[in-house]
Amino acid sequence: MFAKLDGILNRYKQLKELTTDPDVVQNITEYQKYAKELAGIREVAEKYLDYKNTSDEIKALKKDLDDHKNDLEMTGMIEDELVGLEKKKQDIDIQLEDAIFEKDSDSDRDIIMEIRAGTGGIEAALFAGDLYQMYLNYADQNGWKCQTISANYSEKNGLKEMIFSISGINVYGRLKFESGTHRVQRVPVTEASGRIHTSAATVAVLPKVEDVDIEVDLNDLKIDTYRSSGAGGQHVNVTDSAIRITHLPTGVVVTCQDERSQHKNKAKAMSVLRARLYEERKRKQRQERANDRKAQVGSGDRSEKIRTYNFPENRVTDHRIGFTIHKLDAILEGDIDDIIDALKEEERRLRRGQE
Repeated sequence: MFAKLDGILNRYKQLKELTTDPDVVQNITEYQKYAKELAGIREVAEKYLDYKNTSDEIKALKKDLDDHKNDLEMTGMIEDELVGLEKKKQDIDIQLEDAIFEKDSDSDRDIIMEIRAGTGGIEAALFAGDLYQMYLNYADQNGWKCQTISANYSEKNGLKEMIFSISGINVYGRLKFESGTHRVQRVPVTEASGRIHTSAATVAVLPKVEDVDIEVDLNDLKIDTYRSSGAGGQHVNVTDSAIRITHLPTGVVVTCQDERSQHKNKAKAMSVLRARLYEERKRKQRQERANDRKAQVGSGDRSEKIRTYNFPENRVTDHRIGFTIHKLDAILEGDIDDIIDALKEEERRLRRGQE
């Protein structure tokens, strides 16, 4: 672990120099690339520096302890200080271990998120729209950027399906737990008797990957163009620019019609296809490595009911860890850090239990 941390620290120092180099600063693309990488490792690097400084303090105090072994008052003071520093070092060590685990996963990747209305008709579509807005709000709070890939609206401003990307720092690391079935319990506006209805929407969180991460043979693709359909206002395509890509070996089908440009729609569709194929590869790897699967809070399977949003009780319950919080209104405004932090803590506990 410490060899990796030394490498991160060295790269951190290099990036600090690069992002202050006048030639780099004038090149916006190059500067942004280095700045994003620097932001991604800053916390780990600075925490490791704190760890090294704390270790040095402990060594110095132990030497002082040996030098003052005949002074009971002084040794008592030094020993008290050592206890605090040893505890600090232990805490940082755990945090660094978590950080290295995150770096070895897909945590730093951007994501493609897919939200689909499930059982419940119009109410499910409205709930899918609520979830979409919740994630948009959360992304905005974190300074992340969202971009629509494909949208299919229902009546009353609901969503049949929404596929969009989220880019920023540690996006997958924070949102990876959101995959699964989200259930809502509330009284629909159209329900005259006040009866509570239960409906659902599914969410998939896919790490965004590049060509180097997963190769797609163009000979394995069937690409169709067609004219987009459905409401779109000023964004309705007037040419056959919508794209449907079928990956023949797996049967995975991706469509995109959000852009007017066929080229842009194809690029977006390919991005989704790569993400789905990558996720499928990861799923197979998890099945092959039982220990890894046990260390997960949830499988990420969209058929798994992970959370219930109960409006009458202003309650949200995550069923994977039995976590309940009574601030549903704030949750839907994007205040989901309490849930995510609880899920990450359970992930740490499970991982440490295997070591």
